[in-house]
Amino acid sequence: MATDTDSGYIDGFGQVSRTTGTIFRYLLLAATMFGIVTLAVLLVYVANDAIRPLTADLGWHLTFFLTLVVPTAVVGGYLARRNVPALKLGGMVVGMLAVSLLFSGGVAIVFVDIIPPLTGLSYVVGLLVPAALVVVLTKYEQQIPFTLRVAATGAAFVLSLVGIPGYFHSIPEIVRQLPVVPADWMILTLVLGGVAAVVVGQYVARIREDTTAGLAAGASALLLTGLAAVVGPALGVDANAAAVVTSVAFVPTVAYAGGAAVTRERERIGLLLAAVVIGGSLVGAAAVDALGFAGPQSWVDWQFLTSAHSGSAENAGLYPAIGGSILLMATVAALSFPLGVGAAVYLEEYAPDNAFTRFIDVNISNLAGVPSVVYGLLGLGVFVTYLGQPTGTVIIGGATLALLILPIVIISSREAIRSVPSDMRQASYGMGATRWQTVKNVVLPEAFPGILTGTILALGRAIGETAPLIMIGAPNVLFTLPTELTSKVSAMPLQVYAWSSLFASEDFYTKAVPAGVVVLLAVLLAMNSIAIVLRNKFESGN
Repeated sequence: MATDTDSGYIDGFGQVSRTTGTIFRYLLLAATMFGIVTLAVLLVYVANDAIRPLTADLGWHLTFFLTLVVPTAVVGGYLARRNVPALKLGGMVVGMLAVSLLFSGGVAIVFVDIIPPLTGLSYVVGLLVPAALVVVLTKYEQQIPFTLRVAATGAAFVLSLVGIPGYFHSIPEIVRQLPVVPADWMILTLVLGGVAAVVVGQYVARIREDTTAGLAAGASALLLTGLAAVVGPALGVDANAAAVVTSVAFVPTVAYAGGAAVTRERERIGLLLAAVVIGGSLVGAAAVDALGFAGPQSWVDWQFLTSAHSGSAENAGLYPAIGGSILLMATVAALSFPLGVGAAVYLEEYAPDNAFTRFIDVNISNLAGVPSVVYGLLGLGVFVTYLGQPTGTVIIGGATLALLILPIVIISSREAIRSVPSDMRQASYGMGATRWQTVKNVVLPEAFPGILTGTILALGRAIGETAPLIMIGAPNVLFTLPTELTSKVSAMPLQVYAWSSLFASEDFYTKAVPAGVVVLLAVLLAMNSIAIVLRNKFESGN
């Protein structure tokens, strides 16, 4: 037979040869390795300019080699040979801590510098009141007509957040006018720590199947956040920052590691890897500080992350651009997610199969490949020229970027909805459920992981875009954080673009630009890692 020899001839396939297949396989491998190696060399080159690891003392490298690299290699090698799932668990804990620490910085920017803690608390209270009403109405949904429930819910949110001018003040306004308010760290502990406590409590209650254990875990999480805020100043850490970092990074990571230790007996040895990495990093940092070894003279330092732009590369910072990118992504997510998911649900579950819907399908696919500069021109023409809105604001930038990723969100959401087995829909209909009930209770919960993954990847594209922001007149350089949706906004790609063009010099090319690229890549990798973890988690069914 042809498959048992080196070559042969099969009708319809032509000449069949193992040699040809082997050559083709290695050509593909070579092409793949060439792309990976080229990208790695570029990233190493940029990271070397930004972090400058070779400027550290030899003792600094030796200390971390002994305290971090060697123990991690030993433990990781052992787990790789004996227990690969445990190795993945340890890597997951380390990665979760690293990514959550990164995002805790963004949360601190938003809820400390952009939105004052008291304002955040006032809107939380303003949302809790109508949310409680929604819960009550849902509990008695069989006795209350659907139209009345919708009207009552809408009225509750409007009255709570906006009020009636001259007659009824909004709840946020009433809270802000209270004569006595708690300190900022107390508010952050109550709001962010409360959210973390609810999440941790539900997680523990689910894995332990014990509501009491969940309540105890939630209370412990809230107490830990408050304790960190109290103890932080004694350790040289701002109380507000301590509350944010603890609630966003440390509490979720500890809860996940503890849950894995309880429920995954065979894999929990992987937590040793996380302990080695975290402990080795802390021991190494303490050792080099005690021994007086100088670390790398990195341009990505605290000053760079917390300072505004400067005329000199040594003093240039990325802080306003980081805050601007965070506000833009929040606006983009708020606009694109409901519109994209809603369009996907309609096209997949409700729209008839006719010429009009096929026309929409083709145009959505085409719009996903349109260059980003075209969306910038669209935003300039519609939002600025036609609607007369000011250029370069948070809301205009967010709306333009939302248009950019909207086709991607629609396509990814449709694919996720389409992947839900039709048997589940038929089972729901067989039990007497309506189409809306089937979509709400069956389709969307099953498709949500895929929808969320696609949206995160789309946001990852939006955060790196420059052309649309340039077209709508967003400033390249901004010296203060935007505080409102109508404030002028810059972004990390715009700031890096300004350093490489408007302030082009040898210092900016070799100092500020690589540092800005490294920060932007770190944010992109963090966002993409979340999408990858979610995809793997729900694909494996865990």
